[in-house]
Amino acid sequence: MQMHKLTATNYRGGWALVKATWASWMQHRGFFYLVAFSWMIPLLVYLFVWSAAASEGALGGLTPGELAGYYLALILVNQLTFASNNWTVGDAIRYGRMNVLLLRPLSPAYDALASEVAAKVVFTTFALPLVAVLALLLRPELHATWRDVLATVPALALAWALRFLWGYWLALLAFWSTRADALLSLQESLTFLLGGQVAPIALLPDLLQRAAVVLPFRYMAAFPVEILTGQLDTSQLWTGFAFQVGWLLVALILFVVMWRAGLKRYSAVGG
Repeated sequence: MQMHKLTATNYRGGWALVKATWASWMQHRGFFYLVAFSWMIPLLVYLFVWSAAASEGALGGLTPGELAGYYLALILVNQLTFASNNWTVGDAIRYGRMNVLLLRPLSPAYDALASEVAAKVVFTTFALPLVAVLALLLRPELHATWRDVLATVPALALAWALRFLWGYWLALLAFWSTRADALLSLQESLTFLLGGQVAPIALLPDLLQRAAVVLPFRYMAAFPVEILTGQLDTSQLWTGFAFQVGWLLVALILFVVMWRAGLKRYSAVGG
């Protein structure tokens, strides 16, 4: 079996794989719309919970309108940054499908990226209209400046890359353990708690706020939302980008190290 290096690239073949995967997902978009909606339900629940709690006055400095703006933005950001394909990488290793991916004339990373692109297109076509309707009903308040809007774009791209690579290197633990999915579940739980999903970071207890600032999970979801909703001053903005880029470099290094070490160990048959 020829083991492709991570640096092996075939951009034309990669783009063809992206288009084929997208076409396949669009044929089953009804199912994926249900998946996208299931991801929204917890955020919608917390939106109404916190909005109700703030109905008699600002909560943690956030009014009901600002909480609505935060959670509606978070719904979109979560759809764009959630890396569902990380769950399939471990299965590919455990059940031998990685053999097929390694025989292709392009890096197996393209398989993951193709699914990511397809997922983002399909999920966004469902999430955008729904959020637009909710915005008409809930009248969210955003206090973003042009600086915030422009800064949201790189923050969102970095958030996706961080969430994707962090989950991917955890999934690569399947080269050594059949229970690597447990760490992926832990990552999603920490993202839910410290990534501003169960509550905006400003509403968390002081200890959790401090943990959220230094750990990577805030920068996978909450950070772009905080920028878009105008919650961060210039100093906080640059500090956040520094943490986001720093954790992304850590995730990239872990990804490369785990990939190279895992391929040396890989001995699965079938696929």
